[in-house]
Amino acid sequence: MLEAIFAPQAIAVVGASPDERKLGHTVLRNIVQNNFPGAIYPIHPTATEVLGHKVFASVAALPETPELAVVVVPPQAVLQVATECGEKGVKGLIVITAGFREVGSEGRKLEDELLAIVRRYGMRMVGPNCLGVIDNVAHMNASFAALMPLEGNIAFMSQSGAICTAILDWSVVEGIGFSRFVSLGNKADVDEVALLQAWNDDPQSRVILAYLEGISRGPEFIQVARQVTKQTPVIAIKSGTTDAGSRAISSHTGSLAGSENAYEAAFRQSGILRARTMQDVFDQALIFAYQPLIGGDRIAIVTNAGGPGILATDAVEHAGLQLARFERATIEELHAQLPPTANVYNPIDIIGDAKSDRYHTGIKAALADPNVDAVLVLFTPQAQSDVPETAQVIADLTAAQQANGGERIKPVVTSFMGEKSLGPALKILNERHIPNYPFPERAVAALKAMVAYKQWLDRPAGDYVSFDVDRERVQRTFDEVRGQGRLELGEVEAREVMAAYGMRLPESQLARSPEEAVEIANRIGYPVVLKISSPDILHKSDIGGVRAGIESANEARDAYELIEYRARRYQPNADIRGVLVQQQAPKGRECLVGVSRDPQLGPMIGFGMGGIYVEVLKDVVFRLAPLSQQEAQEQIEAIRSFPILRGVRGQAPADIPSILDTILRTSQLVTDFPEIVEMDINPLMVYDHGQGSIVLDARIILND
Repeated sequence: MLEAIFAPQAIAVVGASPDERKLGHTVLRNIVQNNFPGAIYPIHPTATEVLGHKVFASVAALPETPELAVVVVPPQAVLQVATECGEKGVKGLIVITAGFREVGSEGRKLEDELLAIVRRYGMRMVGPNCLGVIDNVAHMNASFAALMPLEGNIAFMSQSGAICTAILDWSVVEGIGFSRFVSLGNKADVDEVALLQAWNDDPQSRVILAYLEGISRGPEFIQVARQVTKQTPVIAIKSGTTDAGSRAISSHTGSLAGSENAYEAAFRQSGILRARTMQDVFDQALIFAYQPLIGGDRIAIVTNAGGPGILATDAVEHAGLQLARFERATIEELHAQLPPTANVYNPIDIIGDAKSDRYHTGIKAALADPNVDAVLVLFTPQAQSDVPETAQVIADLTAAQQANGGERIKPVVTSFMGEKSLGPALKILNERHIPNYPFPERAVAALKAMVAYKQWLDRPAGDYVSFDVDRERVQRTFDEVRGQGRLELGEVEAREVMAAYGMRLPESQLARSPEEAVEIANRIGYPVVLKISSPDILHKSDIGGVRAGIESANEARDAYELIEYRARRYQPNADIRGVLVQQQAPKGRECLVGVSRDPQLGPMIGFGMGGIYVEVLKDVVFRLAPLSQQEAQEQIEAIRSFPILRGVRGQAPADIPSILDTILRTSQLVTDFPEIVEMDINPLMVYDHGQGSIVLDARIILND
């Protein structure tokens, strides 16, 4: 799909200036000096030769059609160049030129026109406003970066050119190699979705890294990422997830949701490993690029010092991993070969005077133990230490197990702690593709990421259910609300929607007079609840618009009059529809199911227990719709207060299947009707197992 960009046979550089100070000269120099094997065509209106290559006056004048054109001309000239490329039959563009959407409305208009040209001629484009593209597979550096990355099997994409240049500089010093390296810029055409598709199951890339500032095709991104991550691990860092400057939101769910929660849900549900810092990105990348996939979460530690061993042990436990329990044969072997003062259990402490032979003994035994899934080797330089020899032992043992093959090839990571005396050892480890981390905690965090990815691979495909619902009834309700010039549904209208999607509701009816309220209450049966019904009053309880525990006709009449009086006093111009008389549901566990639609990623469903759990503790977990049964079940179990639902101190467990049913019906509702931007079911009253749950109140807000 993107072969013209990543595997061109010939490249034209439009704007290839003979002036060494110009970007066009830098881009051409990078292509030439990094030994691109195909034809190179500099294009400049007046020059005749640049860097030993004949210069052509225009794309049209070229003797052949290059697959790729790199555009480095002023923004006003880009549209003409793109048109010439399209007419010539060029299939790929890298537009390095800035001055488009990033500079304001005029730039956005120019970018829209550029994209229209690209689409008209069936081209694909990276940029504009980008650093360029580097592809080690094609030996192509079509960028103005100062350095060419080392060859490796890490594919990297970034929306920030500055991040790209910083990482390139750092990676060369650290000896980390890349297969493909792309600066997306404004991503007018080629974006993160297109690159994920292009790099899916790429034999040259063992891991994909992404620095993301925004995702323009959120639902499609999640769908594609789900497919890609089943083949190749994807590690992403997302900037700009704070809610500063976000729009005002009135619902409980909306106020708790936000960009951070949306991206957390998106990455979790698509199998993307979320890195919090750039350090995390490359700590995780190293282990995936260099080591075989872990088989489980049982870690063995080999150390020559007790302190680092304790730190590593604590880190393993904090990460939710397990310290491996050795087989008796392993313990006996270690007893026989190590000094009496050594610890032969896990962690294996081979004592501070250990030379490389003891490391050989400890690592070999750990790798051979069937209860071990990965080995973490800690090293602190002592006076007696064999520093480079120890690194060589680690590399040789790691290579030996890989050479022997078998199903249980285990990852090995190291933490050589120190700096001054470690240079030769670190060089050996890097050359032999053993990830080294300066501190044990970072090594364990990398192992945790690999375990998380293994769990994602082992996770079965989600089961999506579809309920028999009355969509037409919902559409009629929405049309009636919009026809009245409103966007927020009143409670009676929200109940219509809930009922159409099969959710259980208490019996209720709208009363328009005290006498009618008494009649309805008598028919429903006491106790009842009375609530003001007005689309203009959002929070009924705040104005005294709700009365519960009504036990008689006199109380119903008085409650109606009081509620109506308070509502008119609070908001004289409110549209008062009457008072809703509702069967009072027995007390259960109050929960919240809500929706807030993220502008980039779509509808987020929040779930949590009500009351102080949501108001004070903010104990709500979000997932993006549509939800599978497994995802909804995991969402329920992910809240901190889930043990209360499961039953504590002799309490019966709550009817969790009914919560699951409500969440899945909500997921179908907001997927079927994208116009729902906010929604709260609050409270969802949940009863003991087998007794179901019931929607007591609901609010729905539509888009404009």
